[in-house]
Amino acid sequence: MLHPICTYLLLGLIIALTPLTTAQCDRAILEEATAQFVATQTSGQISVFTALADNVEYTENFQPADINTSLLATALAIDNNRSLHDTTACATYTELIITDPAHPYVTGTQMRFTDNKVSRIDMIITDEGDWLFDAAGTLLYAQSENWDPIPEDQRDTREVIRAGGDAYLNLFNDPNVEVPRYVIDETMGTVDVFLNFGGENGLPDSHEFRLEGGKLRYVHTLTVMA
Repeated sequence: MLHPICTYLLLGLIIALTPLTTAQCDRAILEEATAQFVATQTSGQISVFTALADNVEYTENFQPADINTSLLATALAIDNNRSLHDTTACATYTELIITDPAHPYVTGTQMRFTDNKVSRIDMIITDEGDWLFDAAGTLLYAQSENWDPIPEDQRDTREVIRAGGDAYLNLFNDPNVEVPRYVIDETMGTVDVFLNFGGENGLPDSHEFRLEGGKLRYVHTLTVMA
């Protein structure tokens, strides 16, 4: 479910973070991998995904799954897709919106890289019955938003962008929240956070935040209820 923020909101909490500025992965390699991911989901053919490592780990809603019989191996008509590329952490995040009335989905996928190959894929899959699920409404909001790259001289630092995610997590002050996994794209001013509310068997959750000038612009959320 998307939560468009029509007016900018000041982030009330900035957390001190260790600077992470040295690029470890080439952006072009990450972009090619997310393009292959979208093509794979469109076709349902895992063979399209040549960026995969031989021993890739794959999960759906934080549970191990066989990639060859997974949702990724099912052809879906994608209405909208958007990706983040984190050259520091060698990671990506991709949101897919599928409004097919036979079975609509909104998915969020983080991918991790080792030696320029996708070594881990974690997909959060939401559909009917999940928190505030509305694929058609999500598509409407997504198409009305501006996710253009932020001009270089106007970009927030990695630390400020990550603080947007941390500020959200601190609102809950929940000691059972699993250690979150971040994908941060300074070019897009965006961080995606994967976490598990309630400990190991809690709710798979993704929160994505777009910041512009240190202020929160958009929030996209996915939470699996079952």
